[in-house]
Amino acid sequence: MVDLGAQQDEIADEVEAGLKDVFTQASFISGPAVAEFEQSYARFLGAGNCVGVANGTDALELALRAAGVTAGGEVILPANTFIATAEAVSRIGAVAVPVDVDPEHLLIDPDRVAAAVTPRTQAIIPVHLLGQTAFVERLVPIASSCGAVIVEDAAQSQGATRNGRFAGTLGLVAGTSFYPGKNLGAAGDAGAVVTDDADIAARVRMLGAHGSEQKYRHTAVGMNSRLDTIQAVVLNAKLRRLAGWNERRRRAADRYQELLADLPGVVLPRSAEGNTDVWHLYVIRVAERDRVLAALNDAGIGAAIHYPVPVHLSGAYRGLGLGPGSFPVAEQAAGAILSLPIFPHISEAQQQYVADQLRAALGLP
Repeated sequence: MVDLGAQQDEIADEVEAGLKDVFTQASFISGPAVAEFEQSYARFLGAGNCVGVANGTDALELALRAAGVTAGGEVILPANTFIATAEAVSRIGAVAVPVDVDPEHLLIDPDRVAAAVTPRTQAIIPVHLLGQTAFVERLVPIASSCGAVIVEDAAQSQGATRNGRFAGTLGLVAGTSFYPGKNLGAAGDAGAVVTDDADIAARVRMLGAHGSEQKYRHTAVGMNSRLDTIQAVVLNAKLRRLAGWNERRRRAADRYQELLADLPGVVLPRSAEGNTDVWHLYVIRVAERDRVLAALNDAGIGAAIHYPVPVHLSGAYRGLGLGPGSFPVAEQAAGAILSLPIFPHISEAQQQYVADQLRAALGLP
């Protein structure tokens, strides 16, 4: 799916020098590289604050807690997201409320959100899925009408924009992940919370440091979730290249559009009006998906599925009592979606091979 080795080759000298500084200074926790990254990423997005944390799941949990979501509160989120979106809600004792998605882009459907609001709704999580940006401007009045906050899940959208504004800056606060395969990926787990609200940023930093603003003075039950200095070194090197890498992803997506345009029965992705997508994933929809996936894998192509089981049908959320048929769009998509390899360094020859093997898997000449 992603050639991380090619990325590493491009940044190797810069990372080596940065790591040497870390070990020379023994600045392993909250070293200078962390502050540099936080400031640089906030500046990249045009956000007021960025707080580095240990991973994307922690980022969402801390964002929710800092935004005032409490145990027993309801949080509306799309049914077709990675389990971590719902986990972050559950870990603070709040209630995950899945809703269906729009049929074209598979982003959270504002109409379904409006129908799911109750007096207990405390937050709405738009997930910027696959490198797209959700329709947050349609969620803002819904949230305002019920006193809820918008907490963005921006784990798959570093650098994506909607109507000229970056994903992660459209709500009150956002959590993002720098898992290695993301558009901006670390060399291990890492994440961040982004917000224009200085008080929320300060609370995130306090909660991520065992609920402490001053050593041994703990004002809240927090957790240990800090961005590792070594990961910050890698992220600083990659952030300097992110805009260029995202542009290369866009060119690769355009190439797929041309190569696959004439394949009958294959539904290609399309950017929503107002969006500049960063193509974290290139997801088609096709009949007999599992057979086609197996054929591509047998041909040495790292195709995959994101995600095969909607949140409400996973064993972890059986207690919600939402069986098959609850969210037909998400469920139908889960049986047809197929992610083709896409990354900044993918070659035209590799994409041609993917197209040829997909054509063969579909039994086309």
